[in-house]
Amino acid sequence: MTPPDMLRRLRSDVLDGYDEELEMELEDRNIDALANIALDDEDYKLERRNYFRELFRLQAELVKLQDWVVHTGHKMVIIFEGRDAAGKGGVIKRITQRLNPRVCRVAALPAPNDRERTQWYFQRYVSHLPAGGEMVLFDRSWYNRAGVERVMGFCTDDQLEEFFRTVPEFEKMLVRSGIKLIKYWFSISDEEQELRFLGRIHDPLKQWKLSPMDLESRRRWEDYTRAKEEMLQRTHLAEAPWWIVPADDKKKARLNCIEHLLAQVPYHEVERQEVVLPERTHHPDYMRHPVPPEMIVPQKY
Repeated sequence: MTPPDMLRRLRSDVLDGYDEELEMELEDRNIDALANIALDDEDYKLERRNYFRELFRLQAELVKLQDWVVHTGHKMVIIFEGRDAAGKGGVIKRITQRLNPRVCRVAALPAPNDRERTQWYFQRYVSHLPAGGEMVLFDRSWYNRAGVERVMGFCTDDQLEEFFRTVPEFEKMLVRSGIKLIKYWFSISDEEQELRFLGRIHDPLKQWKLSPMDLESRRRWEDYTRAKEEMLQRTHLAEAPWWIVPADDKKKARLNCIEHLLAQVPYHEVERQEVVLPERTHHPDYMRHPVPPEMIVPQKY
């Protein structure tokens, strides 16, 4: 391969990596249409270019953070809470998109099974906590008890009160053990949640995101508001404070959250050893065996 050919291939590979983000952005197409945004509007296109530029810059910083976490043996837990369709999943995707899943992993636990319901409430979360050199992002967390379980009647008043008594000590123990605990609440308005739910209803690629529980949460908006307010008031700790992310504009919410997350850790760039690609060994007596045609995936594209 000539040097110009190699440069073209490398450039194509880099652009292909960035296209991953562009593909994810297609998820927002119905929201844009419902909001009556002209996709050929120059201001809108400029805003999108600025968004991508900042996102790629912040993702480069996240890679530096990851290297520092591994190098220092740091332990991080980041909790993402908020109403349905608040944008938690979107920011988690952007944080993890270019990171090593062995270092930065997501914990999104399903509803507890019959056995887990008889355990100490925090027990099923403990196994997902990080070891040294790891970051764990909780897409919802033990705060389910103060939110959905409370509003939907899945826990008793005594269980809820025990949660509020226990969670400060539990989180203080995590911090004393060396875990950096960061808690985000993604806050959206009544109108914005309605718009996003409509986007999911009318998009066949997103309808799976709407569960009966999501629809019921829409009806019980005020109940969730009261639950959220008490949760924030009773679990906002000096050792593990809550941070509120205004999330009606999902792109700004992503950038602001990632920028804030990076500011919570005194990371620095870790010097890497220069990587040299070794020459491939060639054996003149080696003959590559042909692959049987029936094993080849049909080349339709």
